[in-house]
Amino acid sequence: MGFFDHLQKGGAFSLQPQKAQVRKVVQARPAPSAKSASQTPVGSPRIPSSSDRNRKTSALKARSVSSDLDTRPTKRLNTPTRARKRPTPEQRLSSDDDDDDVGDSDTSFEVRKRARTSASAEPDPERRIRSVKAFSEEASRPFKMVHAADISSGQKAGKFKPAFGAQGKSAQILLQYPSASQKERFDCMVPRDNDDFRPVDDIVHVIETVSENYIPEDESAEFNDETNGIRRRLRRSVAVSSESQFREAIADYNKAIDRLRTNGSLANHLDQTQRIGLPWVERILTQIYARTVSPRVESLRQYENGTDNVYGELLPRFISNIFKETKLKSGQVFVDLGSGVGNVVLQAALEVGCESWGCEMMTNACDLAELQQAEFKARCRLWGIAPGKTHLVRGDFLEQESIVNVLKRADVILINNQAFTPQLNNELINHFLDMKEGCKIVSLKSFVPAGHKIQSRNLNSPINLLKVQQKNYWSNSVSWTDVGGTYFIATKDSSRLKAFSDGTL
Repeated sequence: MGFFDHLQKGGAFSLQPQKAQVRKVVQARPAPSAKSASQTPVGSPRIPSSSDRNRKTSALKARSVSSDLDTRPTKRLNTPTRARKRPTPEQRLSSDDDDDDVGDSDTSFEVRKRARTSASAEPDPERRIRSVKAFSEEASRPFKMVHAADISSGQKAGKFKPAFGAQGKSAQILLQYPSASQKERFDCMVPRDNDDFRPVDDIVHVIETVSENYIPEDESAEFNDETNGIRRRLRRSVAVSSESQFREAIADYNKAIDRLRTNGSLANHLDQTQRIGLPWVERILTQIYARTVSPRVESLRQYENGTDNVYGELLPRFISNIFKETKLKSGQVFVDLGSGVGNVVLQAALEVGCESWGCEMMTNACDLAELQQAEFKARCRLWGIAPGKTHLVRGDFLEQESIVNVLKRADVILINNQAFTPQLNNELINHFLDMKEGCKIVSLKSFVPAGHKIQSRNLNSPINLLKVQQKNYWSNSVSWTDVGGTYFIATKDSSRLKAFSDGTL
């Protein structure tokens, strides 16, 4: 499964109200942050799978480039390998900024999905994306990471078969990333189950991501030429099921990357980049998720329904939009209360470059979060990126001293309180008193009741310090439903309370 890849596969799904839905997990079919919160609506929890992530992704191609390449050597790449399910009609809130509304419609809802819009964080002039260490000689030393070949070998080898119609297992493929780091090992295999990890897809998507984000304009033809560029050759080799052509394209890619890294072109281009786009973010996080969480996703079944400890994820595009709405920047502090397997914590550190904290109390989710964090550091090194610092804390976020302290200096706090009990929501409100002025609190349920007004009888309530905006999120934003909904951004603003006390409100 992939932090986003796997959450996105064509077609809609329906919830089973009393049972967590777990699908087989593993590969990324582009595009993984999803939010890994520790809650979903009570009674309708959902554990996202790799196939879920593929469905909800927005950035890369919607279907696998390697699908059935071993049995259908002449299939065109742009031909679906199976009929897509017709998406379930979904309610969509109308919005003043919609460009695609029907002009003469007088209804407040439309039964269709909202057109996708750009969700990547705004450029940050202060952000330094390149990791100097990753491009140094020191980076060439071997380091611990989960290779793609580790997923398709060992005990799981029986779930894969040779790609390109080969009769036996072929030699491994070594893939160079933009940095000076070690190459990643891939088996030239395809999964027996289409929902599992797809090594050939991963190779193609890595090369496409590198071609789109690391290559200077004057060198781009070798990679992006529509007739004989490396990307075109790769996809053509898959279309005609030619392993030799596939390997030749990868060998030429590796040589080109080595040359451009050695002469400094890759580093210089990365130094001129001020943001990491969402498809790029999703590719990296998907790889991490596929190598750590997906093989162990069954452990997330173990939650207690009807409590605060229910598992669900906010997906990467939604989270990226939250970063934009809150204007989160690299020099700031982000905190995720109920961080699950750590998806959002990692996304904030990667996409924004900020100091990023998460706190989770479910043991299984914490174990997976730590695996993700370790692989996150390795993947950032491969991709040559310097992320923000990440901190994952185990325990109750109301009691952990490190979390209580960081909340006092946090700039953006995310609380997926969709399934929190009223008691927990009320306990959280008391912590707002210690948060700094201007801090933004993002939640799925508002902490301030609709129509609330400051009055003498409620003068001491912490919610009087909050100025709330209601926002819409659209389909494919959360793991437990395809339908859109609302979320809230509460900003700590003492001016209204002061104005009331001064008699000027």
